[in-house]
Amino acid sequence: MNEIIELLNNKNIEYNLINHEEVHTINDMEKLGLLDKGYVCKNLFLRNANGKIHYALSCGHEKNIDIKSLANKIGSTRLSFASDERLKKYLGLEPGYVSPFGVVNNKDKNVIFVFDKELIGKKNVGFHPNTNKATVFLDFDEVVKIIKEHGNEIMYINI
Repeated sequence: MNEIIELLNNKNIEYNLINHEEVHTINDMEKLGLLDKGYVCKNLFLRNANGKIHYALSCGHEKNIDIKSLANKIGSTRLSFASDERLKKYLGLEPGYVSPFGVVNNKDKNVIFVFDKELIGKKNVGFHPNTNKATVFLDFDEVVKIIKEHGNEIMYINI
């Protein structure tokens, strides 16, 4: 988390950090009142059928994701959830910590970040800062800048 906060501070990005007890689901976040603080996103880490391409997907917490149709939308073979080991290898994250901020750990720049088009231009969007014991709320465009500066590919789709 400290690395992400330092990154945001160094880039002069405005944010609101809320430390909280560990959460594992959107329901956990709702119980803590985090959904009232901004637009909280759900995040998934996926892989294609042969495990050679990995995707970090972010969309609004209220969205239902059909992985089969998602594969078609992003031009991928069949998708499945990536293992905990792959999450650690590619994003340096533990289960429950999936976030676009994992980009800082993706040294090979080989994870594709997929965002719901509805996030474009959205203000006060909440993501975990690579731990599920805090949530950072900031403008979505700032998250995109961080990923672009890092050099990872970004895709936008309708979910």
